[in-house]
Amino acid sequence: MRTIAITGLFVLGLLGCTQAEMPQPEDGKRLYDAHCAACHGVTGRGDGSAGAALDPRPADLTRLSTSEGLFPRAQVLSVIDGYTRGEGVHPGMPAFGDSLGGDLVPFDSGDAVMTPTPRLLVALVGYLETLQRPAEEP
Repeated sequence: MRTIAITGLFVLGLLGCTQAEMPQPEDGKRLYDAHCAACHGVTGRGDGSAGAALDPRPADLTRLSTSEGLFPRAQVLSVIDGYTRGEGVHPGMPAFGDSLGGDLVPFDSGDAVMTPTPRLLVALVGYLETLQRPAEEP
């Protein structure tokens, strides 16, 4: 009985997600420009003007995909949200989870499970995925 109740709550949560409009590519770009470009640069290569004084330098966000071309959605979402913060892990990187909250949308972070996730976080992760370039490209 408890499993049915939990499943029912999960389904209701996903149904509630469908009320929010799914993010579009331009939504993620606007968020990136407002929150990330100063440090990570306009093209995401870690060369933003505010990042020049940081040690370590901001990450090159165009090289997040694996050598097989898989984009680590769950990991990227956790870093942006601020969930994966530990000593020496992404020093200087602010947590955006609180400021990018709000409406929820169903999101598959790579585990084939649609999880209610803040729309703005999904938009930003989606935009970062579009910035990826092949490992052999300079």
